[in-house]
Amino acid sequence: MMKTQTMLISALLFAFVIALFAVINVNSVQVNFMFAKTQIPLILVILASTLLGGLVIGLFGMVRVFRLQRQVKLLNKQVNELTAEMEKNAKPELKPFSIDEVAAPQARTLVDH
Repeated sequence: MMKTQTMLISALLFAFVIALFAVINVNSVQVNFMFAKTQIPLILVILASTLLGGLVIGLFGMVRVFRLQRQVKLLNKQVNELTAEMEKNAKPELKPFSIDEVAAPQARTLVDH
């Protein structure tokens, strides 16, 4: 829970710094797209770059989460298979006994004779 809150606060702080930086830089700049050149306000360049960077990082994070979930599923399946095999091969559990249970048959044999 604390880690999630720390990440959220960090993300909000980062977004605030980027927004502040973008608002300060409102001049138009020339952007070369290799096939065309255009004049765009720097604020749009900064915000678009930040958004695209966030999307790329989010995509990599989703791929990582998907792989980890698949690995967890595989490992849980292996654990279940090994547990079932272990239970199948386990020896029957020995019940503890008291001294009275051991002495009782001997006492009955002496009384019968």
